[in-house]
Amino acid sequence: MTTAVRTSIIRIGNSRGIRIPKLLLEQMRFVESEEVELLVEKNQLVMRPVRKAREGWDAEFKEMAECGDEELSAWDTYIPTKWDEEEWEW
Repeated sequence: MTTAVRTSIIRIGNSRGIRIPKLLLEQMRFVESEEVELLVEKNQLVMRPVRKAREGWDAEFKEMAECGDEELSAWDTYIPTKWDEEEWEW
């Protein structure tokens, strides 16, 4: 669902700001104390929640364990190079 509302740019000290209607915050599932990231994409202001480091990892690890997908796959496709075999030293 796309909701469009009008608001005004207001003076806040030396900066400018906007008031974001509660309806939009609810649609975006933002809470009042949540930190957001602002960026410009294609001449549009985009606001999105700031993800915490490792957010959601617990759920991902649990799902991996349930699927038996706990092994790292990087070494499954490892093909040593000439440098690995002849020049690399521990």
